[in-house]
Amino acid sequence: MRYLKAKYGVALLVAALVLVTAAAAQAAEIKPEKVWDLFYRVLNFAALLFILIYFLKRPTVNFFTNRRESIRAELEELESRRQEMEQAYRESESKMASLESKAQEIVAEAVRQGEVERERILAEAERAAENMKRQAEMAVQHELATATARLRAEISEEAARAAEELVRKNLQPADEERMIAGSLDRVGGVQ
Repeated sequence: MRYLKAKYGVALLVAALVLVTAAAAQAAEIKPEKVWDLFYRVLNFAALLFILIYFLKRPTVNFFTNRRESIRAELEELESRRQEMEQAYRESESKMASLESKAQEIVAEAVRQGEVERERILAEAERAAENMKRQAEMAVQHELATATARLRAEISEEAARAAEELVRKNLQPADEERMIAGSLDRVGGVQ
């Protein structure tokens, strides 16, 4: 159908060109040789136009149809990629929100662990302070007991020296003989 319309269109164009040429020749009173020359040129142009349309119509139509289809396919692919990118963007936004909440959870957990560690260190420091206090008290008591024992030893030595000196001053030769005899009696009674 289209082919027939194209043929009729070309025929109509050729007829119009012939009429225009004839009318121009009549109006200008051109020589008949020039009219025929113009007619052949118009006819040649019409034939060339017909041949071009006849042979190039299908490839041209196919080219533009294929081009339209490739553009449509490319647009569909681009639309598909755009939707994929939007989906990836939404997923990355949700992941970012998830990561932010995880980061807050990690920070909260770190703070909680820090508090637990601080409490443990404080409790350990208190125990260490109590141990040091107890050890200091024990050291003080030990030093006090040692000092008391040394003091008692010194006092008893001093008392023995004072008693010996007192005995020497107050001891008479008769008392000395009586003490020696009493000591010998005791030593002899032991045997």
